[in-house]
Amino acid sequence: MALRPKLLTALALAALLAACATSPPRAGLYAQFGGQAGVEALVEEFLVRLLEDERINAQFADTDLVNLNDRLVEQFCVELGGPCTYTGRDMAQSHAGLGITEADFNALVEDLVEAMEARGIPRSAQNRLLARLAPMHADIVSP
Repeated sequence: MALRPKLLTALALAALLAACATSPPRAGLYAQFGGQAGVEALVEEFLVRLLEDERINAQFADTDLVNLNDRLVEQFCVELGGPCTYTGRDMAQSHAGLGITEADFNALVEDLVEAMEARGIPRSAQNRLLARLAPMHADIVSP
């Protein structure tokens, strides 16, 4: 009798494992962006576009670009569900007193979308990242 529950448990486990093996894996958002290497490449592409964008590049003239790069990699990694920790200041602190306008914000988003397109990131994955970043708008744009 003691063998019967163990046999049933083993059969249930085998059935569960078989079901998992036949189900197509669903790539996480972090994986869709190429993991750590993909996030780093995206941030590099994004920063190049920001610095070339005459609409907003003056906003970054006195910025520590190495620090900005590192914090963006962390932030994107966290937002994508990756194994990272964001160590930067919150968005309200980071952007306080900078006078960022709606037009500035929209230009930055356009640059990010162009960087994601250039990296070949699927549109659905792009939209998921943008949806996660969108709530930061209120802390970035000056009233």
